[in-house]
Parts: sequence; structure tokens; C-alpha cells
Amino acid sequence: MTSAEVDANPFELAPVGGDGRTAALCLHGLTGTPYEVRPVAEALAARGIRARGPALPGHCTTPEDLRRVSHREWLAAARDEIRKLRSEHERVCLAGVSMGGVVGLSLASEGLVDALTVIGAPLRLQGGVMLRLLPLVMHFHRYSPKREGSDIQDPVARDRHPGYDRIPLRSVYELTKLQRQVEGRLMRITAPILVAQGAHDSTASLRDAHRIAAGVSSDDRRLFVGEHSGHVVTVDHDGPRLCGAIASFFESAGPVR
Repeated sequence: MTSAEVDANPFELAPVGGDGRTAALCLHGLTGTPYEVRPVAEALAARGIRARGPALPGHCTTPEDLRRVSHREWLAAARDEIRKLRSEHERVCLAGVSMGGVVGLSLASEGLVDALTVIGAPLRLQGGVMLRLLPLVMHFHRYSPKREGSDIQDPVARDRHPGYDRIPLRSVYELTKLQRQVEGRLMRITAPILVAQGAHDSTASLRDAHRIAAGVSSDDRRLFVGEHSGHVVTVDHDGPRLCGAIASFFESAGPVR
């Protein structure tokens, strides 16, 4: 599942300095690992923000485990992590890649976070007829192979990127159910939000990034486009610039409760 060159395990990074008031939950994408949000966490910790990156249910084990998990379990796990961070910190922010971003949007619509960054968060998946047939197809075909690796422009980063080599179709279906819920709740989001997207993303559409930014009710809404990156911007060519932007955003965005 993982490359020997990288650490794909859950993590918690203590802040370097700072006043200890702010913490951030960092969420990976579908079939991914905490590795893809660790660069964000490192930038946050360097600015005095505690950063936690758990493995969402069904991840960092086997695709078979993921196939048995519902989107409600992803949400419940993330809510629990936010509750734990809230018990020790005045501000809790969230950064999520892809599915992790969709989970973040859902929790933000419940008023659970003080600031939010979503990276390559798809409101709808590309697939047309196949997606509409997914509830039927997944009963006959359990998995779809990842034929070309992760959606990353940097070839070195793409080769070392850890994650499952196949996607459970039932998990894709669970994501589509979560997407439909989130799309109808965007207007409930009032927390400051930074929406990031790779210009070469073939998994999520740049239109979705604009729809998220336009659909929320946040007074502070910002858009970041990684001109040289694909879907997982955090580990792609524009990763360092994005991680710095997220750290600056979380430092300044949103009042202390």
C-alpha cells in the first residue's frame, strides 16, 4: 500500500512556539493516507499551530476494509477528532484534501470549525452514465484499479505517493452520497474558507472550486489555484506555496471563541 520512502501513518505535530490557542485537523482523501496532508501540518506546526492527521475509517489498512465503511463513519470520526481538539484549544481549523475536503465542508456546515481549507474537493465526480449506474455496477464489480497512479503532476512525487492501488466502488458511491448532502448545505458555512485547486486536476473540476467559493456564506473566502499541480496539490509542484498560504490563513482567519 505504501512506499518505503515515506511515512504514511497518522501523526500529531506539536507547535513550535505560539500561544497554544489554535489546532488544526488535517484530513486525507479517498484511498489516501495522512502523508498527503503532512506538509500542511508541518507548515502549521512551524507557525505555532498544533496539527493532527488521523487515518479516516477504512484507510491505512486494506481496500477490503474501506469497502465496508460508510460516509457517516468518516464524518463521525472527524467530528470526534474536532471534539478532542476543541477540549484543549480555543480555535480549531480544518484542512482537507479531496474527500477530506468534502468531509470538512460538511462539518463546517454544522458550525464545528473556526476556519477551513479545502484542496481539490469535488462536489461532483466525473463519470456520467457510469456514475448513475454505480449502485448497480458495484454489486458485480467491487473495485476499480488505479491504472495511472495518483493525480499528481510531479513525477517523483507521483511515484512515491502512498495509497491503495484500487478503489472500492462502494466507497465511491458513499462519497457521492456525501457530496449531495454537502452541495445542499454550502450556504450554511460561515467560517472563513480557503478553496485550493490544481489547474491540472483531472479528478475534481475547477468549476467545483468556484462553486464552493460562491456557494458558502463566509465573509472571508479565498481561492488558490496551483498552476503547476494536479489533484493532490499539497505534495505537488505548488505544495510549498499552498502550505505556506494555509498556515498564514489559519493564523489570521476567524475570531477566537
